[in-house]
Amino acid sequence: MIKQDWEALADFARKADCLLINDSAMERILFDGLEVIHPASLEGMRDRVVTVGSASKEYRMIGWRVGWVVGPAEFVADVARVSISNVVCQTGIAMEAVATAIEDQEDGVLDSTRRLQARRDLLLEELSEFRPIPPHGGWSMLIDVSPLGIDGPTASALLLEKGKIAATPMVNWGGENCANYIRLVFSNESIERLTGIGDRFRSALG
Repeated sequence: MIKQDWEALADFARKADCLLINDSAMERILFDGLEVIHPASLEGMRDRVVTVGSASKEYRMIGWRVGWVVGPAEFVADVARVSISNVVCQTGIAMEAVATAIEDQEDGVLDSTRRLQARRDLLLEELSEFRPIPPHGGWSMLIDVSPLGIDGPTASALLLEKGKIAATPMVNWGGENCANYIRLVFSNESIERLTGIGDRFRSALG
């Protein structure tokens, strides 16, 4: 998010006297030169922000299930008590590996992000006529298929059958308008595999 978005959220949290839970699992996977802004750095937010982090996405340790919670001491103490009986115990080797990744100043996140942005840029170019929503980070993209006169589940089925493309229909991911969207994930797709996806979309969706 841009700074104005964070400022708006922080302003609400201060006025409502509530905590802000910050999901930071992908906070450094940012495109277009955007910089990481931590909400706890904003005025009056140090004791209002609870940050939940994970090695699964930024560090590509998918399946390792190692994470952390940072926040006000009294809140984190309660999280620790709850986690004793509600969180699967991590192995020592996994925790040591994640600690090593975090301490590495050249951890590969920036290089990985450059590759992800190149994939995003290719998808935006190939699928420009299908109203993709440009993501400013991460590794997925939404496309509004309602102008085609179909919904997400229909588009997903057509893409899989005719274009051999796996796209997730966004039904039940939010409000009723979510049925208009499909989601493409490009976390593990090379430029070579993505090239030509526009022709496959046109073949499947017309």
